Order: sequence, then C-alpha cells, then structure tokens
Amino acid sequence: MSFNERDRDADYVADVPDTDDIGKRIKQLREARGGLSQSEFASKLGKTTRGAVGNWERGLGIKRENLEAIAAKFSVSFEWLATGRGEMEVANGKISNATEPSNARVGDKLLETGEYIPLYGHAVGGIDGEFVLNGNKLDEILAPPGLSRARGAYAVTCAGESMEPRYFDGETVFVDPMKRVSRGDFVVAQIANPDDGAAPLAYIKRFVRHNDKELILEQFNPPKELHFDHRAVVSVHYIVLGGRTS
Repeated sequence: MSFNERDRDADYVADVPDTDDIGKRIKQLREARGGLSQSEFASKLGKTTRGAVGNWERGLGIKRENLEAIAAKFSVSFEWLATGRGEMEVANGKISNATEPSNARVGDKLLETGEYIPLYGHAVGGIDGEFVLNGNKLDEILAPPGLSRARGAYAVTCAGESMEPRYFDGETVFVDPMKRVSRGDFVVAQIANPDDGAAPLAYIKRFVRHNDKELILEQFNPPKELHFDHRAVVSVHYIVLGGRTS
C-alpha cells in the first residue's frame, strides 16, 4: 500500500455514517434483556434519559461513548453494536447477526466472508504516540460493513495512551482514506519523517484544522495541540471506527 498520497485540501468535509442499523441493534438488545422499557434501559445506564434511548433507536445522536457504556453495562460485544458483526450473547442463548448475509454458521463455527483489509502496527509509540507507518503489514482482517468496498481502506493498531479515553493502547482503528474530514473527526495523519528517506511518522489524533501554513491536531492524554508545517503533511485519513479485534 502506498502512503505517498498528499492531501492538500484546506477544508475537510466528512460523511456521517448511517446509524439506523445501530439503533435497531440497541432496540434488539433492550428487548432481549427481559423486554426492558426505554426508561428502564436508560435507568440502568445512569445519567441517560428515556428520550435519549428513543433517539438512539431511531439512529439519532449515537456517540461512541454511548455504545461503550451499553456494551459494558449489558455485557455485549462493542463490535456487534457498532458494526453488526458477530453475535450478541443474551441470557437465554444467542442472537445472530441477521444483517450480515456474508456470515454463515456451521456447527459452532462462524464462517466470515467478505473483504479483508491490511492491518498495520508497531511495537511502541513515541512521546506523542507517533509511530512509523512504513507499509509493513501485520495481518489481514475482515473489514467492517460500510468499509469493505472503500478503496485503499486499512486498519492500524494504536500505540501508547495519548488518545485515552477515546482510543486505547492496542486498539484497532479502521481507516477510510477516501473520506474527507472536518473539525472534530479522528484521523490518522502522516507526517514526513525528519530522517531523510525514512517512512512517514503517523499520529492518531483529533483533527482541528489544516490550512496552507499548518496542520493542527488535538491530543487527549496529556491534553495538548500538535502543530505541523503544512509542507510536511503527507496525508490525513478519516477514522471510521475503532475497537478491539480479539
């Protein structure tokens, strides 16, 4: 995979992923947990209203932190909630993913078919979580729905704690290099390595802005802004979602 694509647009605009199917899975989970009402479901989550749950089930206002809270509270797979892949375990058995026709079950084995994308990684990140993205592939993993047909899609393993609590060390982020991004999106930014001939340095951060002078990224832990000369920016790629893959 080539990492030499230069992205010089000063104004990034991101597409918003369709969350209707996520809402359907939240409703499916609520009903599977003893037919909880929306109010009861909200109460178990704490600091959540019935109206918020109703909005989620309509595909409105769903944030990653909402899905993480639901997955933790009700002991279900975050990956299932976010992408529909795999299974959701419930007290009286299992509910298979009915929205992923490419999956088939033979006995106890789930056979997954579909598009696979390269997974890139690294042993350790630098002081700001930077790492060398040199195109060395660790593995190939199944692309989440919505990303399998994206040209040039790839996944990266996070290193370090610089973006906690959003992304954790060892977590995998899925990247669509063809989507344009806007302020507040999470990105994999590649910056020319100061060592001549070396592979670019990559950063998993939150996008602030990019103009003809500089690229600004936000880091969470510790909180800070990173500034890069515009001339050193190799690419800025949109992170679709993240999570543990094993």
